[in-house]
Amino acid sequence: MDSEQHGQDQRAVPSVGATPPPPPRQPPALPPRPPAPPGATVHPLVTWLRMPRPKAGPGIWRAGHKPRAAEEPDKVPTRQLLVGAVASALVGWLLGSLLWNGYLGQFWIWPLLLLTPDDAFQSMYFVVASWTYYAVVFGGIAVFFGRLGGWPELLRRTRAAVRQANANAEAAQGAPPPPPESDPALWPQLRADGAEAAADALAAELREGRMTDVDYARIDHAWRTGRARAEITEQVRARGAAACAHGSGARDLPARAAQHDLPLRQVRIGAAADSPRNPYVYRGAGIALDPAVLGTSALVVGPSGREPAEGIVGPVIESLCLQALAGQAAVVAVTSAGSAAPQNRAFDVVLRAGDPSIAHGLDLYAGLDDADEAAAVLAEALVGDLTEASRDDRWAATALAQLLGPWRAVHDRFPGVDELRDLLDSEAARAALRAALDEREATAHLRELDAFERRSAAPGGPAEALSTRVALLDRPAFHALLAAPGLGDAAGDRAVFSMQHIDRPVRVRIDLPGRVHTDASRIIARLVLAQFTEWAASRRDQSVFAFLVLEDAIQTVTPNSLRGLQSLRRSNAGVLFSLRNLSDIPEGLRDHLLAAVGCRIACVGVSSWDAQHFATAWGTEWVETEAITHRQVRAEHPGTKVWHAVRKMVTGRDVTTKSVTMRREERQRWSPSQLANEMQTGHAVISLTAVTGERMPPILTKLGG
Repeated sequence: MDSEQHGQDQRAVPSVGATPPPPPRQPPALPPRPPAPPGATVHPLVTWLRMPRPKAGPGIWRAGHKPRAAEEPDKVPTRQLLVGAVASALVGWLLGSLLWNGYLGQFWIWPLLLLTPDDAFQSMYFVVASWTYYAVVFGGIAVFFGRLGGWPELLRRTRAAVRQANANAEAAQGAPPPPPESDPALWPQLRADGAEAAADALAAELREGRMTDVDYARIDHAWRTGRARAEITEQVRARGAAACAHGSGARDLPARAAQHDLPLRQVRIGAAADSPRNPYVYRGAGIALDPAVLGTSALVVGPSGREPAEGIVGPVIESLCLQALAGQAAVVAVTSAGSAAPQNRAFDVVLRAGDPSIAHGLDLYAGLDDADEAAAVLAEALVGDLTEASRDDRWAATALAQLLGPWRAVHDRFPGVDELRDLLDSEAARAALRAALDEREATAHLRELDAFERRSAAPGGPAEALSTRVALLDRPAFHALLAAPGLGDAAGDRAVFSMQHIDRPVRVRIDLPGRVHTDASRIIARLVLAQFTEWAASRRDQSVFAFLVLEDAIQTVTPNSLRGLQSLRRSNAGVLFSLRNLSDIPEGLRDHLLAAVGCRIACVGVSSWDAQHFATAWGTEWVETEAITHRQVRAEHPGTKVWHAVRKMVTGRDVTTKSVTMRREERQRWSPSQLANEMQTGHAVISLTAVTGERMPPILTKLGG
């Protein structure tokens, strides 16, 4: 299928093979920033682009992020510090007043009297010496009680609060712009490459509010890829901010539900809770997802369904749709009724079971031409959930290949669902295929067909199991969804979407009737997963980030899908599995799935059984524990015994001594009990791994915060 069938120009970067103009020997000087007219306001997008984005670890929302110390400092509460400072000042003032007025005697001036000669008491020397001595004494008292009361720390906090207030005031009024050579609003990269005219035009579009963040990300990405820069420059001259537009012509989504930072390709999903359970460096930081961490694939488990859908799955789909409009990503979302995914208008291709009016059908064979490859993918969808990890799973693929190969040799295409069902069920259909092969003298394919019939005739042959699963798809509700290219009238006038097109920035939504046709929907979900992993790993051009979202991943995880998942990390692709419970996955595959994905998210309400798997996957860490021991003190002398008796009468407790022991021990980062019982509504524990290997430990996160 060509791109015209999709109605898309699937590349945001022009495909014209023009060579970019040679850069000048020295980058041209940036023009002076045009003065803003009195009373003019800076466009919000300009302010957003100029926001600082310091380097941070994986999963940290970097826009406006303020790094914290690695460890929490020993900090006295401000109220307690203020009370101590006032109390110490009063005591110091009282002591100084008593000394100055002589209420404590004259002993404190003896050092001055001893160091003064007898004939110098009436001289200027004594006056200077005495005032110097008084300054030293009272200065020492001030320093002593100042440090005792924490005045230096109180002053530091006061200065920090003033600086923060000034910074907030500046932020409210608009921070001063950065230098021209680092101002993203002036497009310094284009200027450095010699495209001053295009940079000036884009800067004007941005300054006057005719550009969206999608436009900025799309043009910047197209330029940085270094492809057809001459055509990009021409499009900027002719179309301004609409240059290099997505094939759909869309420059934004109809509506947004999450906060996005397209320059960094991040979507904010929440904020790390200010809890002792979180490392100090993460507390209060924004938590975000981007291709750098989604490229390791993700697992989201949440029994309620609301937190995973609205807090994580929906924002991820929305972010990838925006990135697709910027020419950076391709997303395939498998959803169901009541989905938190964006509206259908946010997608280029919408596939829906039971709707004959849909404009696209799903290629049953993923655009594959080889019968063995097509059979392997289809077998994974049909009976992949019946395969155990220790069992040879090639029987179904072999049986299907023995039918698909001969059929393609005769009809020059693969069979549709109804035709495949006839081949599995009907000896008459296989006899007609045999007769057609005899006419073509296709000896090799005849041997394949004979082998299938011998295996099917034996007890427990593959035909029965395969036929039962194909019959689930041979229903009117799925006739408009599943298609085999080349069927002609059987496929109607609909275009056929093939998973091979995920190397282009395409947005695809597949709606499945999970409640009515449960088994068939799960087969199609496994089919989409198998097709996605097959094509994502074999793409020649992997510059576009390809991502699959399975909003209800029940019975989609199989031994084969886990093996395919491992290859996606190095192929700039990933999969998000959303589950209500890990029990929806075969028991022998649960730990394997947690080990295969790099992003693990446990939402509130997980069961203790599921929490045990997460706790095991997150492992242990070394912590310092404090053990306090109380030992009763036994008096030996009569006076001490009387004193202890009085204390016990007053306090009601025996007289004891306390000993504190510090030790290091290894504990689980999150125990199953904590995960299952201590999380509050709207929270999740999230651990992330980047494709580079960097990790974020499990962090308690308030979703949407």
